[in-house]
Amino acid sequence: MEHFVSERYLGDSSLSGSRSSTSGSGDSWGRFIVFCNLGIMKLILTSFLHSRLPEYVSGKVAYIGDAARSYGDAPWVMTERNTLVEQGFEVIDLPVASTPLEEFDKVLSEVDAVYVAGGETFDLLYVLRSTGAFEILQEKVKSGLTYIGTSAGSVLVGPSIEPISLMDSPDKAPDLKDFTGLNLVDICVVPHASGTIASYPITVIAEIVAKYGEQYPLQLLRDGQALVIEDGSVRLI
Repeated sequence: MEHFVSERYLGDSSLSGSRSSTSGSGDSWGRFIVFCNLGIMKLILTSFLHSRLPEYVSGKVAYIGDAARSYGDAPWVMTERNTLVEQGFEVIDLPVASTPLEEFDKVLSEVDAVYVAGGETFDLLYVLRSTGAFEILQEKVKSGLTYIGTSAGSVLVGPSIEPISLMDSPDKAPDLKDFTGLNLVDICVVPHASGTIASYPITVIAEIVAKYGEQYPLQLLRDGQALVIEDGSVRLI
């Protein structure tokens, strides 16, 4: 498998736990390493919905919000979806848990992008695996469907979601035994790495790096940042 490797500084160097050595120059925000499969895939990975998203994709977007299903009617659940509409996208709701596989496949074949929203990462992976939608989503993105992920949706694309067990609880999906992600990229995204959200303080981010930094190539992603992977190139916006 071929890979494109990009390296940036993004955070407090004390949080750097990845296996590769640092190089180059940048700000004081620590090591940021990207490993991504070359090919036709296009991915936009964020902690939150990014204001510049319309610069990179337009048209119809299938919205997968299953990661937030345990939160019910919490205000933030609809805010993200509504903001997509305000940005000019035609949003098609695609709840994995209640959509037949044939319809799931059909919708993904007719849209310009799929948007996988945030919430509980382990529950998101569980519903994809238990319904059989996992393989369909994986294949569609590999075949060129633009993938937009926020928070849990960004974590999902890596080789494993295990490092996020210190941010999201595996207990949300007690029947999930396999933590393997979509494996579309070779890094494990750690969203909200600014440490400014009360639920995810910088101490938790540091603990993730300390515990998993040698086992997985972690990619710290601050709030307000987006990682754009397209045509074999990687850039941070």
